[in-house]
Amino acid sequence: MTDAWDDRKKAIENQYFHNMERELIEKLKVETKEKLIHEHCLGRCPKCGDKIEPLVFRGVPMDQCPGCKGVWLGPKDFQLLSEKDHRTWFDQWFHPEKE
Repeated sequence: MTDAWDDRKKAIENQYFHNMERELIEKLKVETKEKLIHEHCLGRCPKCGDKIEPLVFRGVPMDQCPGCKGVWLGPKDFQLLSEKDHRTWFDQWFHPEKE
């Protein structure tokens, strides 16, 4: 005859490991999905999905989509453009105290 307490302990232990494995599987699913999305979208236009091409404008590297003609800038590109041409609205955008 089996002991009911031993069966209960085994059931609780099995449930614990089942929950841990389920959490790990869900985490792997999310990470894999994010990785696939990133790999698929890397180097693609966020608007139309065409492959973007590098472009240099006044010494500032950018990306341009040949399909929709969109221009995509990196995080510091507006600042770099501001430093290149002080007569444009870029300067007013980043240095409002000069007005």
